[in-house]
Amino acid sequence: MELKMNKKSQKKSAKTNHTVLTISLTLTMLFLGLMNVNAQEAEKATDTYKAFDAGLRVKNMHLWHGFVVHPGAMIATNLDFYSRDKKFNFGVWGGASFSGTDVTNQTTGETVSSHYKEFSIYTSYKFSDKFFIEAVSHNNYTGVEERGDDLHYWSYDITQGYNFVDVNFGYNITPNTLLYLATIIGGGSGDYEVKDDGSTENSWTHYFEVKSKVWERENTSLSVFAGGAWSFLTDKTFYTNNSGNLINVGATLSKQINVGNFKLPVDVTAMWNPEQEKTVLQVDLVIF
Repeated sequence: MELKMNKKSQKKSAKTNHTVLTISLTLTMLFLGLMNVNAQEAEKATDTYKAFDAGLRVKNMHLWHGFVVHPGAMIATNLDFYSRDKKFNFGVWGGASFSGTDVTNQTTGETVSSHYKEFSIYTSYKFSDKFFIEAVSHNNYTGVEERGDDLHYWSYDITQGYNFVDVNFGYNITPNTLLYLATIIGGGSGDYEVKDDGSTENSWTHYFEVKSKVWERENTSLSVFAGGAWSFLTDKTFYTNNSGNLINVGATLSKQINVGNFKLPVDVTAMWNPEQEKTVLQVDLVIF
Protein backbone atom coordinates (compact mmCIF):
# COMPACT_ATOMS: atom_id res chain seq x y z
CA MET A 1 0.00 0.00 0.00
CA GLU A 2 2.78 2.38 0.90
CA LEU A 3 4.66 1.47 -2.29
CA LYS A 4 1.58 2.27 -4.39
CA MET A 5 1.21 5.63 -2.62
CA ASN A 6 4.87 6.47 -3.31
CA LYS A 7 4.41 5.63 -6.99
CA LYS A 8 1.30 7.79 -7.17
CA SER A 9 3.13 10.61 -5.39
CA GLN A 10 6.06 10.30 -7.78
CA LYS A 11 3.77 10.41 -10.81
CA LYS A 12 1.92 13.38 -9.40
CA SER A 13 5.18 15.14 -8.61
CA ALA A 14 6.55 14.43 -12.09
CA LYS A 15 3.34 15.72 -13.66
CA THR A 16 3.50 18.82 -11.49
CA ASN A 17 7.14 19.43 -12.42
CA HIS A 18 6.31 18.99 -16.12
CA THR A 19 3.47 21.49 -15.81
CA VAL A 20 5.69 23.95 -13.97
CA LEU A 21 8.41 23.49 -16.59
CA THR A 22 5.91 24.02 -19.42
CA ILE A 23 4.54 27.15 -17.77
CA SER A 24 8.06 28.42 -17.13
CA LEU A 25 9.12 27.83 -20.74
CA THR A 26 5.94 29.48 -22.03
CA LEU A 27 6.44 32.52 -19.79
CA THR A 28 10.10 32.69 -20.81
CA MET A 29 9.17 32.59 -24.52
CA LEU A 30 6.51 35.24 -24.02
CA PHE A 31 9.00 37.38 -22.10
CA LEU A 32 11.65 36.97 -24.82
CA GLY A 33 9.03 37.70 -27.48
CA LEU A 34 7.97 40.88 -25.70
CA MET A 35 11.62 41.87 -25.31
CA ASN A 36 12.16 41.32 -29.07
CA VAL A 37 9.06 43.36 -29.95
CA ASN A 38 10.17 46.15 -27.64
CA ALA A 39 13.66 46.05 -29.15
CA GLN A 40 12.22 46.26 -32.67
CA GLU A 41 9.94 49.13 -31.68
CA ALA A 42 12.88 50.93 -30.07
CA GLU A 43 14.96 50.35 -33.23
CA LYS A 44 12.13 51.72 -35.38
CA ALA A 45 11.89 54.75 -33.12
CA THR A 46 15.60 55.55 -33.50
CA ASP A 47 16.06 54.49 -37.15
CA THR A 48 15.51 57.51 -39.41
CA TYR A 49 16.50 55.76 -42.66
CA LYS A 50 13.98 56.49 -45.40
CA ALA A 51 14.74 54.35 -48.46
CA PHE A 52 12.07 55.80 -50.74
CA ASP A 53 10.82 59.30 -51.41
CA ALA A 54 8.70 61.16 -53.93
CA GLY A 55 8.25 64.75 -55.04
CA LEU A 56 5.81 67.03 -56.83
CA ARG A 57 6.45 70.41 -58.45
CA VAL A 58 4.33 72.81 -60.49
CA LYS A 59 5.92 75.23 -62.98
CA ASN A 60 4.69 77.95 -65.32
CA MET A 61 7.21 76.58 -67.88
CA HIS A 62 10.06 74.07 -68.01
CA LEU A 63 13.69 75.17 -68.49
CA TRP A 64 16.77 72.98 -68.90
CA HIS A 65 20.33 74.05 -69.71
CA GLY A 66 19.24 77.19 -71.53
CA PHE A 67 16.38 75.44 -73.32
CA VAL A 68 12.69 76.24 -72.98
CA VAL A 69 11.64 72.58 -73.06
CA HIS A 70 7.97 73.53 -72.75
CA PRO A 71 6.65 77.12 -72.76
CA GLY A 72 3.45 76.43 -70.82
CA ALA A 73 2.38 75.33 -67.35
CA MET A 74 3.41 71.80 -66.40
CA ILE A 75 3.68 69.39 -63.50
CA ALA A 76 6.79 67.38 -62.59
CA THR A 77 6.99 64.31 -60.37
CA ASN A 78 9.80 62.07 -59.15
CA LEU A 79 10.14 58.74 -57.36
CA ASP A 80 13.50 57.91 -55.71
CA PHE A 81 15.39 55.19 -53.88
CA TYR A 82 18.30 56.14 -51.56
CA SER A 83 20.91 53.93 -49.94
CA ARG A 84 21.20 54.06 -46.17
CA ASP A 85 24.29 56.28 -46.34
CA LYS A 86 22.49 58.56 -48.86
CA LYS A 87 25.39 58.23 -51.30
CA PHE A 88 23.55 56.19 -53.93
CA ASN A 89 20.34 57.34 -55.59
CA PHE A 90 18.16 55.80 -58.30
CA GLY A 91 14.98 57.42 -59.54
CA VAL A 92 12.55 58.30 -62.27
CA TRP A 93 11.32 61.75 -63.27
CA GLY A 94 8.16 62.55 -65.20
CA GLY A 95 6.78 65.73 -66.71
CA ALA A 96 3.39 66.53 -68.24
CA SER A 97 1.94 69.82 -69.43
CA PHE A 98 -1.46 71.41 -68.92
CA SER A 99 -1.33 73.00 -72.38
CA GLY A 100 -0.30 71.72 -75.79
CA THR A 101 2.14 72.79 -78.49
CA ASP A 102 1.65 72.61 -82.25
CA VAL A 103 3.10 69.61 -84.10
CA THR A 104 2.95 68.92 -87.84
CA ASN A 105 1.90 65.42 -88.87
CA GLN A 106 4.42 64.18 -91.45
CA THR A 107 1.83 62.15 -93.35
CA THR A 108 -1.14 64.47 -93.54
CA GLY A 109 0.63 67.81 -93.17
CA GLU A 110 -1.95 68.86 -90.62
CA THR A 111 -1.06 70.84 -87.51
CA VAL A 112 -2.17 69.07 -84.33
CA SER A 113 -1.81 69.86 -80.65
CA SER A 114 0.51 67.75 -78.49
CA HIS A 115 1.01 67.92 -74.72
CA TYR A 116 4.51 67.83 -73.26
CA LYS A 117 5.35 64.32 -72.00
CA GLU A 118 8.62 63.07 -70.50
CA PHE A 119 9.73 60.03 -68.49
CA SER A 120 13.43 59.99 -67.58
CA ILE A 121 15.56 57.59 -65.53
CA TYR A 122 18.57 58.70 -63.47
CA THR A 123 21.11 57.45 -60.98
CA SER A 124 23.83 59.20 -58.99
CA TYR A 125 26.58 58.48 -56.49
CA LYS A 126 28.16 60.91 -54.00
CA PHE A 127 31.82 60.16 -53.43
CA SER A 128 31.94 62.95 -50.83
CA ASP A 129 30.09 66.08 -49.79
CA LYS A 130 31.89 67.85 -52.64
CA PHE A 131 31.98 65.41 -55.56
CA PHE A 132 29.27 63.37 -57.31
CA ILE A 133 28.62 61.59 -60.60
CA GLU A 134 25.27 60.97 -62.26
CA ALA A 135 23.80 59.45 -65.41
CA VAL A 136 20.44 60.37 -66.94
CA SER A 137 18.45 58.66 -69.68
CA HIS A 138 16.21 61.42 -71.03
CA ASN A 139 13.00 60.49 -72.79
CA ASN A 140 11.02 63.51 -73.96
CA TYR A 141 8.44 61.88 -76.23
CA THR A 142 6.32 64.98 -76.82
CA GLY A 143 4.58 64.85 -80.20
CA VAL A 144 6.23 61.60 -81.34
CA GLU A 145 2.97 59.85 -82.20
CA GLU A 146 1.21 63.06 -83.21
CA ARG A 147 3.81 63.73 -85.92
CA GLY A 148 3.34 60.18 -87.25
CA ASP A 149 6.29 58.32 -85.71
CA ASP A 150 6.14 55.04 -83.80
CA LEU A 151 6.89 55.37 -80.09
CA HIS A 152 9.72 53.04 -78.99
CA TYR A 153 10.61 53.92 -75.43
CA TRP A 154 13.86 51.92 -75.20
CA SER A 155 15.16 52.89 -78.63
CA TYR A 156 18.17 55.22 -78.81
CA ASP A 157 18.24 55.61 -82.60
CA ILE A 158 19.76 59.02 -83.37
CA THR A 159 17.07 59.78 -85.95
CA GLN A 160 14.20 59.51 -83.45
CA GLY A 161 15.20 62.72 -81.74
CA TYR A 162 13.76 62.18 -78.27
CA ASN A 163 15.84 59.59 -76.38
CA PHE A 164 19.42 60.18 -75.21
CA VAL A 165 21.82 59.64 -72.30
CA ASP A 166 24.18 62.04 -70.58
CA VAL A 167 26.85 61.44 -67.94
CA ASN A 168 27.51 64.30 -65.53
CA PHE A 169 29.98 65.33 -62.85
CA GLY A 170 29.50 67.87 -60.08
CA TYR A 171 32.05 69.40 -57.73
CA ASN A 172 31.43 71.95 -54.98
CA ILE A 173 34.54 74.10 -54.87
CA THR A 174 32.94 75.90 -51.90
CA PRO A 175 29.75 75.17 -49.93
CA ASN A 176 27.98 77.75 -52.11
CA THR A 177 29.59 77.20 -55.54
CA LEU A 178 29.01 74.19 -57.83
CA LEU A 179 30.90 73.27 -61.01
CA TYR A 180 28.80 71.01 -63.25
CA LEU A 181 29.93 69.16 -66.40
CA ALA A 182 27.47 67.18 -68.55
CA THR A 183 28.33 65.11 -71.64
CA ILE A 184 25.72 63.74 -74.05
CA ILE A 185 26.85 60.23 -75.00
CA GLY A 186 26.87 59.50 -78.73
CA GLY A 187 24.35 61.10 -81.05
CA GLY A 188 21.10 60.70 -79.19
CA SER A 189 18.20 63.08 -79.76
CA GLY A 190 19.72 64.85 -82.74
CA ASP A 191 23.17 65.36 -81.22
CA TYR A 192 24.92 64.66 -84.52
CA GLU A 193 26.04 66.43 -87.67
CA VAL A 194 25.08 65.36 -91.20
CA LYS A 195 28.09 65.36 -93.53
CA ASP A 196 28.08 66.29 -97.24
CA ASP A 197 28.05 62.62 -98.22
CA GLY A 198 24.95 61.98 -96.09
CA SER A 199 26.78 60.22 -93.26
CA THR A 200 26.40 61.30 -89.65
CA GLU A 201 28.99 62.18 -87.01
CA ASN A 202 28.14 62.22 -83.32
CA SER A 203 28.71 65.52 -81.55
CA TRP A 204 29.30 64.23 -78.01
CA THR A 205 28.16 67.61 -76.68
CA HIS A 206 29.68 68.94 -73.47
CA TYR A 207 27.85 71.40 -71.22
CA PHE A 208 29.61 73.23 -68.39
CA GLU A 209 27.89 75.40 -65.78
CA VAL A 210 28.98 77.40 -62.76
CA LYS A 211 26.33 78.16 -60.13
CA SER A 212 26.93 80.10 -56.93
CA LYS A 213 24.80 81.36 -54.05
CA VAL A 214 25.69 85.03 -53.65
CA TRP A 215 23.15 86.28 -51.11
CA GLU A 216 21.06 84.87 -48.25
CA ARG A 217 18.73 86.33 -45.62
CA GLU A 218 16.63 84.13 -43.33
CA ASN A 219 14.59 81.87 -45.66
CA THR A 220 15.53 83.66 -48.91
CA SER A 221 18.61 83.24 -51.10
CA LEU A 222 19.88 84.35 -54.51
CA SER A 223 22.04 82.22 -56.83
CA VAL A 224 23.59 83.18 -60.15
CA PHE A 225 24.66 80.82 -62.95
CA ALA A 226 26.31 80.72 -66.35
CA GLY A 227 26.61 77.77 -68.72
CA GLY A 228 28.00 77.05 -72.15
CA ALA A 229 28.11 74.12 -74.60
CA TRP A 230 30.69 72.89 -77.11
CA SER A 231 31.84 69.89 -79.13
CA PHE A 232 35.39 68.88 -80.01
CA LEU A 233 34.18 66.79 -82.96
CA THR A 234 31.53 68.69 -84.94
CA ASP A 235 30.56 72.19 -85.99
CA LYS A 236 27.27 71.97 -84.07
CA THR A 237 26.13 70.69 -80.68
CA PHE A 238 22.90 69.54 -79.09
CA TYR A 239 22.45 73.05 -77.66
CA THR A 240 24.06 75.34 -80.25
CA ASN A 241 24.19 76.04 -83.97
CA ASN A 242 27.99 76.08 -83.99
CA SER A 243 30.79 74.25 -82.21
CA GLY A 244 30.43 76.26 -78.99
CA ASN A 245 28.58 79.12 -77.35
CA LEU A 246 27.34 80.64 -74.09
CA ILE A 247 23.70 79.55 -73.80
CA ASN A 248 22.48 79.80 -70.19
CA VAL A 249 22.91 82.91 -68.03
CA GLY A 250 20.70 83.97 -65.16
CA ALA A 251 19.74 84.04 -61.52
CA THR A 252 17.42 82.10 -59.20
CA LEU A 253 15.70 83.51 -56.12
CA SER A 254 14.69 80.80 -53.66
CA LYS A 255 12.38 81.45 -50.72
CA GLN A 256 9.72 79.88 -48.54
CA ILE A 257 6.18 81.23 -48.50
CA ASN A 258 3.99 80.58 -45.47
CA VAL A 259 0.59 79.20 -46.45
CA GLY A 260 -1.12 78.69 -43.11
CA ASN A 261 1.01 76.15 -41.23
CA PHE A 262 2.56 74.94 -44.50
CA LYS A 263 5.87 76.26 -45.86
CA LEU A 264 5.90 76.36 -49.67
CA PRO A 265 9.39 76.51 -51.27
CA VAL A 266 9.41 78.67 -54.40
CA ASP A 267 12.17 79.19 -57.00
CA VAL A 268 11.96 82.09 -59.46
CA THR A 269 14.52 81.85 -62.30
CA ALA A 270 15.36 84.56 -64.82
CA MET A 271 17.17 82.93 -67.77
CA TRP A 272 18.84 84.45 -70.83
CA ASN A 273 20.11 82.43 -73.80
CA PRO A 274 22.48 84.76 -75.73
CA GLU A 275 22.61 82.57 -78.85
CA GLN A 276 18.85 82.22 -79.22
CA GLU A 277 18.28 85.78 -77.94
CA LYS A 278 15.66 84.37 -75.60
CA THR A 279 14.84 85.64 -72.10
CA VAL A 280 12.23 83.98 -69.86
CA LEU A 281 11.06 83.87 -66.25
CA GLN A 282 10.26 80.51 -64.66
CA VAL A 283 8.30 80.03 -61.43
CA ASP A 284 8.76 76.65 -59.72
CA LEU A 285 6.54 75.65 -56.76
CA VAL A 286 7.73 72.69 -54.68
CA ILE A 287 4.54 71.07 -53.36
CA PHE A 288 6.43 68.25 -51.58
